[in-house]
Formats: sequence, C-alpha cells, structure tokens
Amino acid sequence: MKILFVHQNMPGQYKHLVQHFAKDPNNEVVFITNRKNIEMPNVKKIYYEMKRSSTKGIHRYVSPYENAVIYAQSVAQKAIQLDRQGWVPDVICVHPGWGEGLFLKDIFPNTPSYHFCEFYYQAFGADTFFKPEKEVSIDAICRIRAKNANLILNAQVMDWGISPTIWQWQQFPPEYRDKISVIHDGIDTNYCKPDENETYELPNGKVVSKEDEVITYVARNFEPYRGFETYMRALEIMCKRRPNAHFIAVGADGVSYGAKLAPGDTYRKRMMKEVDIDESRVHFVGRLPYDKFQKVFRVSSAHIYLTYPFVLSWSFLEAMSSGCVLVGSKTPPVQEVIEEGKNGFMVDFFDPKAVADKVDDIFAHKDRYRDVGIAARQTVKDRYDASKCLPQHIQIIEGLAKGVDRSTLPTNHPPKPFTAEWEKPENIKKYQK
Repeated sequence: MKILFVHQNMPGQYKHLVQHFAKDPNNEVVFITNRKNIEMPNVKKIYYEMKRSSTKGIHRYVSPYENAVIYAQSVAQKAIQLDRQGWVPDVICVHPGWGEGLFLKDIFPNTPSYHFCEFYYQAFGADTFFKPEKEVSIDAICRIRAKNANLILNAQVMDWGISPTIWQWQQFPPEYRDKISVIHDGIDTNYCKPDENETYELPNGKVVSKEDEVITYVARNFEPYRGFETYMRALEIMCKRRPNAHFIAVGADGVSYGAKLAPGDTYRKRMMKEVDIDESRVHFVGRLPYDKFQKVFRVSSAHIYLTYPFVLSWSFLEAMSSGCVLVGSKTPPVQEVIEEGKNGFMVDFFDPKAVADKVDDIFAHKDRYRDVGIAARQTVKDRYDASKCLPQHIQIIEGLAKGVDRSTLPTNHPPKPFTAEWEKPENIKKYQK
C-alpha cells in the first residue's frame, strides 16, 4: 500500500501509524513536511518551504486563511511532483489545521483522504471568551467564524476523519460528525509507566525520587491557555505551605495558542514579578528530551494540568499512564477523562488556592491516594492505549484504501443524543447580539 502523510511538524500525531506502516516492506510511505531535523526509517521525507507569509496589511480576518492557502500551495507543488513521477497514494493522512491538505484532492482525485480533526473554532463553549473578564465583542465573533474557512473547506474534501476526544469531535458542525471517528492517537503505556526506583537530577544537582515531595507541571509553552497564570499563583501558596517540596515545570517561554507577546516579553517574566516563590525549589527545566521528560512523571507525587476548553495535551494522558495523581482543571475535555476522586481530581481553572489545597490533601493522604494514581494508569490502558487505538486507525486506513462500506468503520460516537455547548439556544442568542 502507498500512504502519504502530511504534517508540518513530522510526525505530529502520526508517530505510531508511520512506524507501523513503514516497517512493512510491502508499503511505500511518503511524508511531506515543513520540518527539517527529522528522519524516520523506511520513510521517504519530502521537505517543503514556505515561500512567504501572509500579505502585509491584509484584513486580519482573512490572514489565517491566506496562510492556509500558502501552506496548501507549498504542499501541492510537492504532491504534483509525486504525481508526475507516477506515484499515486492509496490513502492520504493529513492534519488540515494549517491548510496543508486543501488542494490534495485536486491532485489525487481518486485517493481517499483521512483527516486529523483536532479542533473547530467556536465563539462560545470553548476557548474564546473563557476568561470571565474578557469582553464579548462582535468583532471577535466574526473573526472566529472567518477563521474556520480553511477547516470547513477541508471538511468538504475529507473522506473520513478522526478526533481524539468526544468533546473535540462535538466542536465540528453536525453535518460532518458522521464521518469523523473518535479515536485518540494513542499512548505508549509500555513506556509511559510508573517506576518506584526512578530518580531525576534537578538543575542544582539534587536528585529526587518518589520518596520526595515532587510537584510537576507541564506545558509546551508557559501561557494562559494551559493555566500558567493560575499555576504560578498556586505555586506561591504551595511554596509557603510546603517547605520541603520541589516544583518541576517543563516547557518553554513561547506562545503556542492565543495572542503573541511583544519580542522579549514572556508570561513567565510577567508572573515572576507578581508572585513570591522560593526559586531554590522551583525548577523551570525548559523542554526536555523524551526520556528525561518521562523521568519527571515517574518521580512526581502530584501533577497539575490546567487548560482552557481546548485540545487535550498528550502530557496529560502520559502523566496518568505514569501513575501520577492528577490535579486537573474542571474544563472539557479533562472532564471527559477524570472521574473525580477515582482516577484524579478537578478544581476550578481560575482558583489557585483550590489547586494548592488539593495538593495539600494529596500529601496528607498519600497512601490513600496511591490508588488514584493506579486508577489513572488503568484509565489510559483501557481507553487510550496505542495498542487499542492503533488497530482502529489501521482499520480505517486500510478500509478507505480498499473502498469498504464506510458504515463498517469504527466511529465510537456517544451512545446518547447530545447538544454541544455552542449549539444550545442560550449561546445561539449570543451570536445574534
């Protein structure tokens, strides 16, 4: 089988799938990407460059769509070269978020496309206007509607799609949900697992283990979307209450989601001016190689995960798989995974004291809450293990290539009818203001 993967940050969510198909010598795997510093065994990587960015002065509603077209055109040029060489894929796997898949159906009209449907933007019920003090404006509502232009065009050419969680699936318009399965990309629970003998060396040379009080926090970037401001305010409380604890924060100082800051400014700089913490016990370790990253989870006694209603981080499930006791925000899709008191705990996203109080409670009843960490790992093994998710992805990809009846493909949709937050009448009225 010939499979074309497309993702600007290879391998992205396709790590397990690429490895699976590439190890079979009967398959030909090609990956079109904008990432330079990666190679994978038995995978032909095709690198594309962005010739330019969006037009200076263009209407800001339109700028994201123009960027998507530029991405799409860059990928299309490489796909045309493949077509001219006589290489036509049996299936295309693409993340449409940046626009890369927009023109692939026009180049390979008879090839089914399998899209990673990660997020569809909504003015209400998701990330926008989540902060109570953020003023609702018709300008922002219109901007968000325009932002979906790329996603809706991709949905029209998509043969089948997947969303990692039910909540993320619910964000898509009802007319497209029937051809979007709910399947996570999968967690390697054989690697992300507890180890009572694990140790981790802090930047100051101190070595910590499960015997120590280690409180962890992870985000790709330290920013509001992942609750960094709440975390820092909770950190101030925890530092004063827990004099023997060490706090490990993994991540960088950029902005992945939301508004960019001025050059040189970071949310960490801002929060360090606001809070009073013991910097000898707070360790900002940056981004870590994957093996060291997993060590952090294995020595963690309590892990804090805060997020806007947005895409669910891999780190959240990897922490659970490693047996961490989770303190998560009471926001979707966290609520889809955590059963309060059974496999983790949830607190108000905006309440740093509640975060600190729950951490205190965990350490006060460490033996009792050990079972919560065990249950957290079992949740991931039961619902998100790569060994369970990967076969479903493979079934869909092989089924699309063979032209099977699509009603036979796994969907995992909710068993009961539902109404997504943005579809509720009270929120529809907000659109009409």
